[in-house]
Amino acid sequence: MFIEPSLAGERRGWIEVICGSMFSGKTEELIRRLKRARIANLRIEIFKPGIDVRYDEQNIVSHDENKVLSTPIDNSQQILLLAQEVDVVGIDEAQFFDAELPYVCDQLALRGIRVIVAGLDMDYRGRPFGTMPALLAKADYITKLHAICVKCGNIASYSYRKTASKATVVLGEQDVYEPRCRHCYYEGENKNA
Repeated sequence: MFIEPSLAGERRGWIEVICGSMFSGKTEELIRRLKRARIANLRIEIFKPGIDVRYDEQNIVSHDENKVLSTPIDNSQQILLLAQEVDVVGIDEAQFFDAELPYVCDQLALRGIRVIVAGLDMDYRGRPFGTMPALLAKADYITKLHAICVKCGNIASYSYRKTASKATVVLGEQDVYEPRCRHCYYEGENKNA
């Protein structure tokens, strides 16, 4: 196989997507991967949407209270400006970003950067959420995590909203959402219909 001289030895980037329902451990897995990259002495930069201030204004924080410092941003194009001279970029709560995020991730990967993205794959209605379908389509590696259904104990893939709000984005924790399996999710939806 012929390798073009300008590409020989060049760093290759890729996109990893961690997805699942609420309480499935997405942020915990993102933090774990970023910590391992730091142990390997890789230069990392971490981003989260500015609107997500549930636990902390700057840190990415898991439900288990593990945290890592991040840069809150208002639009995904800022990542291209701020992710200079890095080996790894971490992005949490990807579903809250604008439609340009998949393009931004592509550009970073083309620069030779490992991009690790975490986000909800479905909204509270069980529909694909925000930019996640496009990110999943572009991903080189996908990890789908599951929570445990609070009703029956089976694996949970759905984020059931316990409030009456119909807004797509409602920030909340266990007071607003609970993980449910397919059966228990639809059973709850039918009772609310």
